[in-house]
Amino acid sequence: MEQNIVTLKGSPVRISGSLPRLGIQAQDFVLIDKDLKKRSLKDYSGKRKLISIVPSLDTAVCSLSAKKFNQAIKENPQEGVVLNVSADLPFAQSRFCHAEEVDNIICLSTMGSKDFSEGYGILMLDGPLANLCARAIVVLDENDTVIYTELVPEITQEPNYDKALEHFFKK
Repeated sequence: MEQNIVTLKGSPVRISGSLPRLGIQAQDFVLIDKDLKKRSLKDYSGKRKLISIVPSLDTAVCSLSAKKFNQAIKENPQEGVVLNVSADLPFAQSRFCHAEEVDNIICLSTMGSKDFSEGYGILMLDGPLANLCARAIVVLDENDTVIYTELVPEITQEPNYDKALEHFFKK
C-alpha cells in the first residue's frame, strides 16, 4: 500500500495512500449524515461537489475551514454542494452547525467505517490523531470526475481556499 507523509505540528504522520488522481471517476462512499442516514455520491449526482475533509470540527482550523466554505457557498449559490467530512459523530456535527450558524454545507461523518478514509488515501496511520482523516480537499465535477485535490501538508494549516473554490465554481 502506498503511503504519504503529512505533519502534525512538525512531527511526521503517515497516511494510508494518495488522494484520487485528477481526471478519474471518484470512488463512491458511504458516510453518515446528521439524521443518521447513509449518504453516497449518488445522493448528490448531477452537482459539483467540494469535499472538505478534516480531522474534527472540534478544532480551530477545522471549524474555521467549515465556516469559510459555508460563507463561500452562501455568497455564490449555484448547482453545487459542499460536503464537510470528519470523524465527528453526527450529533456533534449538528451542534457545531447550529451553534456556528453553518447551514450552507452538509456535514458527513466517517462514523463506524474507515472505508472513505482509506479509499480516498487520507487515513492517518500513526500519531495522536491516528485513524482520523488528514486535512484535504477533493473537488468533483457534475459527473463525479476529480478536477482538483489538495492534501494539506501540515494538519494545523488551512487549505488553499482560493484554489479549491476556483475549481468548484468554474464551469
